[in-house]
Amino acid sequence: MTDYAWGAGALAYLYRQLGVATRAGSKGLCGCLTLLQAWIYEYFRLFRPSQLPQSPDAPRASSWISPRLPGGDEARRRLARYRQLLDELSADDVTCTQYGRDGHTDIPRSLYTGLIRFSDIVEGYDPARCLRQFGYRQIIPRAMTVPHEQYRPASGSSYIVFWDPWVNQLWDNVAARRLDLDFASRPCVQPSDIVEEYVDWFLTRSHPRITHPTDGEPQPRPLLVHQVSYDFLLLFQI
Repeated sequence: MTDYAWGAGALAYLYRQLGVATRAGSKGLCGCLTLLQAWIYEYFRLFRPSQLPQSPDAPRASSWISPRLPGGDEARRRLARYRQLLDELSADDVTCTQYGRDGHTDIPRSLYTGLIRFSDIVEGYDPARCLRQFGYRQIIPRAMTVPHEQYRPASGSSYIVFWDPWVNQLWDNVAARRLDLDFASRPCVQPSDIVEEYVDWFLTRSHPRITHPTDGEPQPRPLLVHQVSYDFLLLFQI
């Protein structure tokens, strides 16, 4: 059992479930939600609950005191408030380097770039998409590795995916698959630093708002590029 990369497996499974949760008919979310909650608390100060003092050797997630879950009208009001806070976030509201600017030196495998796997689930993992958490300026990342072939059977609801054989060897050769930060980018002056053309790239691939800017109703489609402020975009590059 110790030969398996359980952390990478849990992350791959969570990535897949986050994708499933975005579908119109989804009503829940599977995966390691403790990991997702801890990630939110680490990056977004506005959503952090109380925190207990803790030994440096203890799991980071165990220091957070989970808030009481509301119900009924209170839950709906809190949801609306959270959506508003997300839409109003600025770069100053995001903690980019919560593990320190040199956290990757303690955990070199965090700079692995390639694919991670859990059973038959294979997901891309590319630290170049979140360079600012390493204290480096965000660039436009390269395209992700895609399956060799995929199709959806007429009688099924899931896709059949085929990867090239070399995919299974990526995780075993971490040194060769390690991102060179100094080659990819340069250190940030400000934690939110990005290359100039990154905003245009980002806008073609994202839903930059959660609620409609005029009446508060849910917005089913991404807003047009000219409707989005530059300051808001700085927060969702993590």
